[in-house]
Amino acid sequence: MMDWTDRHCRYLHRQISRRVLLYTEMVTEQAVRRGDRARLLGFDPAEQPVALQLGGSDPAGLAEAARIGAACGYVEINLNAGCPSDRVQSGCFGAVLMKSPPLVADCVAAMTEACAAEITVKCRIGVDADDPRAVLPRFLEAVASAGVRRVIVHARKAWLDGLSPKENREIPPLDHALVVEMKRAFPDLRIVVNGGIDSLSQARGFLALGLDGVMIGRAAYHAPHDVLAGADAAFWGDPTPAPTREAVVERMRPYIARHLAAGGRLHSVTRHMLGLYAGRPGARSWRRVLSEGAHRAGAGLDLLDAALAAVEAAPVAG
Repeated sequence: MMDWTDRHCRYLHRQISRRVLLYTEMVTEQAVRRGDRARLLGFDPAEQPVALQLGGSDPAGLAEAARIGAACGYVEINLNAGCPSDRVQSGCFGAVLMKSPPLVADCVAAMTEACAAEITVKCRIGVDADDPRAVLPRFLEAVASAGVRRVIVHARKAWLDGLSPKENREIPPLDHALVVEMKRAFPDLRIVVNGGIDSLSQARGFLALGLDGVMIGRAAYHAPHDVLAGADAAFWGDPTPAPTREAVVERMRPYIARHLAAGGRLHSVTRHMLGLYAGRPGARSWRRVLSEGAHRAGAGLDLLDAALAAVEAAPVAG
């Protein structure tokens, strides 16, 4: 979810669900150690619970980055061993790490030693010509032996040669059954399934099969209200009524006002809100007004009002 789940996106999602665990976009350990930490790691306390996702392959560097992340207040530090982007391959991290389970074990052991936050790993079921039923158990055994107690498994292979990152999210076939098998093989390891899941009903089905959690990425981004609004009641028994889309927009107004007052651009926030009305009457008008106007200099809350008015004016199908 690089370039997607920034702090503005996470703040929006937290207005819809109070309980789901939110993840940052992946940040390299070098950037955490040497870069602008306020920009890279800053988050609103209202986003909690929130996890920091790191990229890297140097145990010492990752340990230092994990310590910094924990000191910033992140409740979980996640090592990404699943991203197939060219950028991460050239840096020897992301999905390419699945070729080196002992190195990943060294990394997570160092991270665990460095801080008290929970250390987790996100991975694929294999890479390139690997046999997932051979390599995934070895990978899980390696990270579990290093102290990891929770792993998020994207149920697709990553093809590091020949497929783009976008194609890697869609072309390799899903093998959710293998992830369920891994839970049975590693009963003491908390295994979270990811990949191709776009509804709460699907999520409930995976939990019923014994998995410990479900991560939803693209669907939660493109249709956040559809995916997140019912999560608190469905999985935590929270009796608080889910907010309407209009209530979510209202909750975002003070946040947007603060962002604008600090010199921010409206588009930085509203680009994450385009899918709020997905599948509802007026969704196209909502997206059009925000997409066309939020880039303009001086765009402010009046544009949000115009987008809402466009939704209200949209005809309802009979």
